[in-house]
Amino acid sequence: MSGASKALIFEHLRHDVPNPKQIEFFKATAARIAYGGARGGGKSWAARRKAVMLCMRYPKLKVLFLRRTMPELRENHIIPLLEELAGYAKYRQDEKTFIFPNGARLKLGYCDCDRDQLQYQGQENDVIFFEEATNFEVNWIIFISTTLRGTDLPVEGFKRRIYYTMNPGGVAHGYFKRLFIDRQYRDGERAEDYLFIPATIHDNKVLMEQNPDYIKTLEALPPAKRKAHLYGDWNVYEGQVFEEFRDVPEHYIDRLGTHVIEPFEIPDEFTIYRSMDWGYTKPFSVNYYAVDYDGRAYMILEYYGCANPEREPDTGVKMTADEVFREVRRLEDEHKWLHGKEIRGVADPAIWAKDGGISICETAEKYGIFFDRGDNKRIAGWLQVHERLKFDNNGIPMLYFFKNCRNTIRTLPILQYDEHKVEDVNTKQEDHAADSLRYFCNMLPIRPQRKPEKAVKAYNPLDDDFEVQSYDYYLQY
Repeated sequence: MSGASKALIFEHLRHDVPNPKQIEFFKATAARIAYGGARGGGKSWAARRKAVMLCMRYPKLKVLFLRRTMPELRENHIIPLLEELAGYAKYRQDEKTFIFPNGARLKLGYCDCDRDQLQYQGQENDVIFFEEATNFEVNWIIFISTTLRGTDLPVEGFKRRIYYTMNPGGVAHGYFKRLFIDRQYRDGERAEDYLFIPATIHDNKVLMEQNPDYIKTLEALPPAKRKAHLYGDWNVYEGQVFEEFRDVPEHYIDRLGTHVIEPFEIPDEFTIYRSMDWGYTKPFSVNYYAVDYDGRAYMILEYYGCANPEREPDTGVKMTADEVFREVRRLEDEHKWLHGKEIRGVADPAIWAKDGGISICETAEKYGIFFDRGDNKRIAGWLQVHERLKFDNNGIPMLYFFKNCRNTIRTLPILQYDEHKVEDVNTKQEDHAADSLRYFCNMLPIRPQRKPEKAVKAYNPLDDDFEVQSYDYYLQY
C-alpha cells in the first residue's frame, strides 16, 4: 500500500458515516446547491468533505472554498484539512491551496470587504463553495461567482457548480431566501438550476449523541431566534429589525394579517404625501403615501433609483438631481393617483446642503417639487415605523404597502440591527427605502397603542349583575 493510500483521509472516508441529508448534498449536481437552514445540521463538515471528494475524483479540478473571515477559515477548515489530508495532498501556505496527487487544487479563501473580492479577479474555477453564505455581501457573491468559468473541463460532461451552506440571517438573507426558499426568479435565472436541501440539528445524529445539551441551548433561545436557529425559519432571524413585517399573498384582498396588499383606487379625500432619501452612487428612494380618515397610511408608489435590484443591489443609477426631479415632476403630472393632488413632501435634511453650489432641494424646487426638512432622529423614527407596523386585535396595521412597491418590500424585512448601536439599523445595508419611510413616519407620528384596560366595575349591593361605565368614564365630569 502506498504512503498516500495510508493517509488519514482514507480512514475518514471508510469510517465517517454521513447522515441522509448530507448524502443528498453529496449527490446533488444542480448548478446552484444550498444546504442547511438551521444550526447544528452538519453543514461545514459536509461542505469540506464534498470539496475533498471532488478533488480526489476529478484530475486538475479547480475548487475555491470561501468563508467570510480568515480566522473562521483557519479554525473551521484549514486546520481540519491539514490533519485530514496529511500525507496525501500538499499544502502551499502562501497560496492557501491544497495540491492533490491528480493535480486538482483546493484553494481556501476569504472575503471580508470590497477590497478582498479583487484577489479573485481573473481566476478560473470549476467549483465554488460559499460557507455560511448569508454572511457575504451579495455583490461579493455575484462578483466571485463570475470566476466559475474556464476553457477546459476536468472530464467531459462535468457541470460547473456553486455550493452554499447557510442559516437564516446575515446580510445576504434576502438574496438567498428569494432564490432557494421563495423560489422567485428573475431574467437569466432558471428554477431548475437551484436546489435547496434543508437540514436541522435533528438530522445530525452524531452531534445529538456527542452534545445532547446543544439542542437544549437552541430550545432556550427567544422565540424569533429559536425559530431561525432550531427550525430553520427564514421569516424570522437573529438581528432582524422589523420582525413584525408580513407579506401574505392570501390576504392581499382582505388586508388582514399582512402589510402588503393589492392596490385600490385612492379616494379623493385621502391626503397624499411624498418622502425621499437621496442617493447617487447609492440608490435614491422616492415614496408616495395615501393617508385615510383614521390616519392609516398606504405606501402606494415608489420611484427607486437602483441599477439592478437583484444583480446589483444597493447600487445607484448616478442620476443628477435635475434628472431625478424631472422624472418626479412627470410622475406627479401624469399618474392618476398623483395628478392634481396637493402633495406634502419630506426629505433627508442633507438635501439642503449647498456644497459650493445649488442644493438638491433647490433643484427640486425648480420643478415645483417641495419638501419639508425631515426629522432625522433615527431611533425615534424606527420606533414610529414599528408603531405603524403593529397589528391591532383584528390584524389591521397602521401602515400598508401596495404590492407594486417592490423595492421597499424587498429591503425592509431584511434590515438588521447595527452591532454597535444596538437600537439602530445597520447603515451598511440597502436602507434607502427604509430611511425614506422613517422621514414620513417621523412627520406623522402616532401614539403608541395601549392595550385595552379592564373596566372598573362599581359594587352594587342590590344587584350583583349591575354594571357601570369604566372608571375613565367618570373622569369626564
